[in-house]
Amino acid sequence: MDLKKIYYQPIVWWSCQAGLVMIDGFFLVFGIQLCIQAYFLDDPYFFILTFFSSNLIILISVVILIGLVINMISVYRIMSKDEKNKP
Repeated sequence: MDLKKIYYQPIVWWSCQAGLVMIDGFFLVFGIQLCIQAYFLDDPYFFILTFFSSNLIILISVVILIGLVINMISVYRIMSKDEKNKP
């Protein structure tokens, strides 16, 4: 498998992946902060809405983060295998 055909410029690809991980980390921290702030609300209705929305934000962020990390690990393994096979 020729990595240059799949990812033409690896520096750009790795930079984009790192940026996406940082953005996803922001939303993960935001969801955790929102969940903490939900416990300080007085109205039970607003507590339920805030609690479940924060948990949804956390869940989506974790799933996207896992997908990005698995994708980065698989590309790194392909790159290291291609480097070993070069004469």
